[in-house]
Amino acid sequence: MIHLLPIALRSAWNRRYTLGLTLIAIALSVTLLLGIERLREDARDSFAEAVSGTDLVVGARSSPIQLLLYAVFHIGEASNNMGWHSVQMLAAHPDVAWIIPISLGDSHRGFPVLGTTPAYFEHFRYGDRQPLRLAQGKSFDGLFDAVLGAEVAERLGYKLGDRITLAHGMREHEEEHEPGHAEHGDKPFTVVGILARSGTPVDRTVHIDLEAMQAIHLDWQAGAPIPGFVIPQEYVKKFDLTPKAVTAVLLGLKSRTAVFAMQRQVADYRAEPLIAVLPGVALSQLWDLLAVAERALLAISALVLAVSFAGLVAVVLAGLGERRRELAILRSVGARPRDLFALLALEGGAVTLAGAALGTLLLTVLSAALGPWMEARYGLALRLALPSAAELALLGWVGLVGTLASLLPGYRAYRLSLADGLTPRV
Repeated sequence: MIHLLPIALRSAWNRRYTLGLTLIAIALSVTLLLGIERLREDARDSFAEAVSGTDLVVGARSSPIQLLLYAVFHIGEASNNMGWHSVQMLAAHPDVAWIIPISLGDSHRGFPVLGTTPAYFEHFRYGDRQPLRLAQGKSFDGLFDAVLGAEVAERLGYKLGDRITLAHGMREHEEEHEPGHAEHGDKPFTVVGILARSGTPVDRTVHIDLEAMQAIHLDWQAGAPIPGFVIPQEYVKKFDLTPKAVTAVLLGLKSRTAVFAMQRQVADYRAEPLIAVLPGVALSQLWDLLAVAERALLAISALVLAVSFAGLVAVVLAGLGERRRELAILRSVGARPRDLFALLALEGGAVTLAGAALGTLLLTVLSAALGPWMEARYGLALRLALPSAAELALLGWVGLVGTLASLLPGYRAYRLSLADGLTPRV
């Protein structure tokens, strides 16, 4: 069969334009198939690395997935807030090592604003328990200081010392003034720090002190400014800025063995209905919820690939009519029917393998070109790496199915007799 390979390659080169289009179709299909698989794996890795070292996420009773998405990934909206007295209860618990209260709800030009305490910069971990690092400046120590995530500073062109204004409620766009969103224009913040890039939602977040979140809402009620009542920025420190409620709390325990006991105590807390979520368990529930969509996307890409293989079979079969004389000549010089079968199978297999290789290369190029944009726009880091075990398995299936699809034209050539190619068609 080895001696047939040069013949198969020369024959394919003579029909390079037709087979080239088929090869491109297979390559694009392989790129789609592998791209969906890699995007799925990278999305899981990005979500899993967004928070580490946090034993429990505590918030008002709701869906565990909803609480995790809002508190950690800043996606969606909180169903309710938890009272400050509950935060104090958790902080005083003997099993709690550290506590990070967070308050969400405001925004700056499309980016979420997170109110928290200095403990956030001390205890928050991501990836392989990596701490947050400041690329420039310092963490906030004044009431109206702001620390920006790397993406916020880069996208909006901010530097240390710039003044920014927050807006009430979440925006979907970066426009400075948008109808329907009230600005806290009388209480601007000063950028005192810019965090190093982490590849997590932290990059897309504006961080302020938890008391500052309370200060900018002193003269607000029910989500709107109180008419005719304004508290100037220089006077807000005269008021009690202790928060009345927060969105959620990140907990670190002294011992991991106390996680489930702490979870039960939070669930049984009588002062208000709360829920304690294990981040890893909630993420598993999220992937179970999305499993159907993942399988559907893979099925769609597999169907696209099947159409490409059907095109390959159709092209080779259609070419048999033009190659009758070529195949007959090969028979006349001693080629056996099984040699013709192997010749057509090799040709189809070569096109399949070339398409798979080209598709893998195209995926690598697209990952390198679109990776920074995907990370900036959606917080999803596309990795540049060798194909994973799952991707290699998919490539194996592509090669197998492509080779099997090539057997049909080979069988058709096997059935052709010598007289079929030497007898002129009328």
